[in-house]
Amino acid sequence: MLINQKVLNTIQKTLMTSLLFEGFWDRWIAHGIERQAAATFRGQLKSLEHWVQFLADRSKEYEILADSFLSQEIPKEAERLYRIAGLHDNLIQWIYPETCNDKRKWFTKCKELFTLADTITKDRIEKVVLPLNGNNCYGRIRIPEEPKGCVIIINPIDSSKEELFTYEMDFAKLGFATVSFDGPGQGETYVFDDHKATLSGWELFVNQLIDWTAERFPALSIHLFGTSSGASWAIYGSRHPKVSKVAAVSPALENDIKMPDYFKERLSYFLEDSVSSILPLLNNVGPSSPIILFHGNKDVMVRDEEIYELYGTLQPKKRLVEYENEGHCCNFKLTEIRQISAQWFLEDSK
Repeated sequence: MLINQKVLNTIQKTLMTSLLFEGFWDRWIAHGIERQAAATFRGQLKSLEHWVQFLADRSKEYEILADSFLSQEIPKEAERLYRIAGLHDNLIQWIYPETCNDKRKWFTKCKELFTLADTITKDRIEKVVLPLNGNNCYGRIRIPEEPKGCVIIINPIDSSKEELFTYEMDFAKLGFATVSFDGPGQGETYVFDDHKATLSGWELFVNQLIDWTAERFPALSIHLFGTSSGASWAIYGSRHPKVSKVAAVSPALENDIKMPDYFKERLSYFLEDSVSSILPLLNNVGPSSPIILFHGNKDVMVRDEEIYELYGTLQPKKRLVEYENEGHCCNFKLTEIRQISAQWFLEDSK
């Protein structure tokens, strides 16, 4: 498929960033890409075609390995491997900033592998749709036996619900039902319906998502967990009366957030108005649910003083956890962060 020059330039800038900056891969390593594979990939990467081929080959390897575990009747490991295989296909579709046939092709492959994993998990999986202003937002629910509460996972704008599958699996393992949607401009909602993001659209999405979840799980406490821009929207959602507690990891703040150039370009494709921000203002959160903040002191996008200022504006029932050697999103502490968050959710609330 022919790619127009503007899109190709954005892709080339993204590829160059992946070559020059090792930290580019932290996000993907944290979500399941092998560190050694990422290092090998960086050493060999030459073009978009190579990006696609390398990741497609790795996806197939994981799928074959998952098949082997399934045939040995080890479904738990097979599920994990099918999702890691899908993560590689998700990373292929991610490289295309504009929705197109190639993007839809690889996202479809990712979804197929996740569907396969869904069929062998002991938890109940539901694929769900949230109507929003004449559009649909696509999501998934995971319900373990006898859930202790429900966690709404709010994803960063440049992510999909499939990319963050470890969040869903960890919270389910810790006893929580999970709700994870692709909001406006994200994942399946953008790739297949071209539903772009606006500030007002995200305000509506977060509020309706909380209402929808509370109606779906009337007997469970509702908690929010978000990272980066998803953390900002989780804090915004803390004001909703049906939310019990919130965990926010590296919330992106409106005041001159420092984003890489390739990321700014990517945003322009799935925002309705690329000039406007889609981050909520958090300088006056007001009455809210208890909030736990996580921050990496090496975060170059959100400085220590900005987090401290935000923390000072929050209600008394709050907590701040800092990691001296972590950057934005605290990628290599996320497993621990999810465990701390689950414990925080279970403690006496408001």
